[in-house]
Amino acid sequence: MKPEPTLLLSRSEIAQLLTIRECIDAVEKMFRQLGEGKLPPPGILGIKSEHGGLHIKAGLLPGVRDYIVAKLNTNFPRNRLEHDLPTIQGLIVVCDGVNGRPLAVLDSIDITIKRTAAASAVAAKYLARPGASVATICGCGQQAAAQLRAICTVLPLHKIFAFDSDQAAAENFAVALAKEFGLPIGSTHDLPAALQCSDVCITCTTAAEFFVRNEHVPPGMFIAAVGADDTHKQEIDPALMAAAKVVTDSLDQSCTIGDTHHAIAGGLMRKEDIYAELSEIVAGKKPGRTSNNEITIFDSTGTALEDAVAAVAVYEKAIAHSGLQRFEFAA
Repeated sequence: MKPEPTLLLSRSEIAQLLTIRECIDAVEKMFRQLGEGKLPPPGILGIKSEHGGLHIKAGLLPGVRDYIVAKLNTNFPRNRLEHDLPTIQGLIVVCDGVNGRPLAVLDSIDITIKRTAAASAVAAKYLARPGASVATICGCGQQAAAQLRAICTVLPLHKIFAFDSDQAAAENFAVALAKEFGLPIGSTHDLPAALQCSDVCITCTTAAEFFVRNEHVPPGMFIAAVGADDTHKQEIDPALMAAAKVVTDSLDQSCTIGDTHHAIAGGLMRKEDIYAELSEIVAGKKPGRTSNNEITIFDSTGTALEDAVAAVAVYEKAIAHSGLQRFEFAA
């Protein structure tokens, strides 16, 4: 039998195929399998140019059907200003794990946004106080909206503060998301005051210097530190990292590019001081939150396996749709 041509999926098609709830379920299952030793570690490769760079994250998903998945993302920080293009662009290739045939080529933007938010939601499920109801979100772009949608599926939020260095962005975010969720969302320029009222803080900015300070964070807070995904980025006070229970998505990545690496570089932490990888907690090898007063931080740097499970979830839903575009690369 002649194999089916490769599926080509646009960002809008992927957005319709993958819900945030499905993405959370897929990412949580992945972390559990990783913690149980059922998944091999992923691989990563990066290269930089004068104007930006490209990284490749690849992972193997063994199962009833084996998949090999690779994401190729470019990151060009000046794109918005100079070219009217997104900062991050890229593709995800899903291949058959038995014969290597390319099954699907997907735009990476929606998957990257949703899998990042899904990882924060999984972490919040295990590390936030069960009754956490007030959240502060820092950085009010597309990732912030996805983070809020994801966190709201696992926590009973009833009030949100929106903070951004661009006050207009925070105000617009608050209006748009309040309408979507039917929740009181207020923009704020006083981050310390918002943090003192909050149970949860999500940081998803491009900051190069920390702005969440140790002295402003109340006992019992859960922080999802999302923005520091490169060596020059930083959001969380190194003293706070050293004082908190830190859980990573990838120990090695967080020590290299996450907020953790700044605390280690500053001599305030050692690699051995990191409490756990999220996979260990989801698999039940270590407990998550153990008291109401401890501050927990999820240092999220983004892993290839998060991309892989989200992309496979999209592919397995897409093959049932006859109207989607297909292409024969070997023709």
